[in-house]
Amino acid sequence: MEQGNINWVLIMACLLAGAGIGALGYHLLNGGARSAQKLRKRLAERDRELTELRGTLSEHFERADDLLSALLANGRSLQQEMHDTAAHCGSAQPSQPDLGQADEDKQDVDAPRDYADGNRGTLSEDFGLKSGDNAPAQPPRY
Repeated sequence: MEQGNINWVLIMACLLAGAGIGALGYHLLNGGARSAQKLRKRLAERDRELTELRGTLSEHFERADDLLSALLANGRSLQQEMHDTAAHCGSAQPSQPDLGQADEDKQDVDAPRDYADGNRGTLSEDFGLKSGDNAPAQPPRY
């Protein structure tokens, strides 16, 4: 082979090797960019879902507020109707229930005890000690 042909073969081989190494480097270095792009896409999707949930939650609270307002208005109108009916029938005005009265009606109730009857309950300081043993109790060994 001639000297000139070998140079062209070497040039072509180096060009192909360089293109292969460049393609491999691009593939390896661009893998992080692809995963970052996937993460950005997932983040945008989650952000959209979060915005949608916030809107739904706002609507829910507004509806709950409207229902509560309607319930309070119905309660007031019912109370007014009861007062009007009581006045029309000539009876006394209905009284508000006294919730504290139930506590006053109770008899003295003993507080719950966390010990047994007698002077030697399980929480007694000398529980489980023998009468002749005055040494301080040792902690259990595990």
